[in-house]
Amino acid sequence: MTLYSDTRYTDTDLSDIALSADNDVWRGSQFHRCRFRGSSLTEWHTESCTFDSCDFTGALMNGSLHLGSAFTNCSFQHANLFASKFDECKMTGSDFAEATLDGITVNGGDWSYVNLRGARLDKQKLRGVRFREADLYECNLEKSDLREADLTRAILAKCRLTGTDLRGAILDGLDFKSIDFKGAKLDASQAVQFARSYGAIIDT
Repeated sequence: MTLYSDTRYTDTDLSDIALSADNDVWRGSQFHRCRFRGSSLTEWHTESCTFDSCDFTGALMNGSLHLGSAFTNCSFQHANLFASKFDECKMTGSDFAEATLDGITVNGGDWSYVNLRGARLDKQKLRGVRFREADLYECNLEKSDLREADLTRAILAKCRLTGTDLRGAILDGLDFKSIDFKGAKLDASQAVQFARSYGAIIDT
């Protein structure tokens, strides 16, 4: 099946889609409730595409590149996203349970409400990424750059944060008592937030 740019697809089963030299870059197309289960999308490129409530369970998306695309409320369970790149993409509400994320690159974008439980995101450059209310339970974020990221009400319990740079990040609404900040880099205002969460009275 050949897919065309600037086209809308709804409730379409694309699990058997095969990329070719003239079909590996998708631009401006919209996909609603489409199925890509187990599809082979290695080195796939999208630009300004929209995927809403699509199923990428078990898809092979290693080496893929996504520029300004939106993947909202999509399932990436057990998908292979090794060495994939998401540049200023909107990923809100998507589920990455058991997905392979080694070597992933995330440049900006909105990853609010995503499920990234247990994900390996160590040494990643995540500066300025929006993770509002994201589930990052047990994530490995060691030595990652999360400066100026928005972590409002995110779940960070049992995360590995040694060497993680959180300076300038928004930490409003976090359950500080469930988070081990040992070895993480905080700025002065964040240190005050942390102390106040334990009942300290700060004289300013």
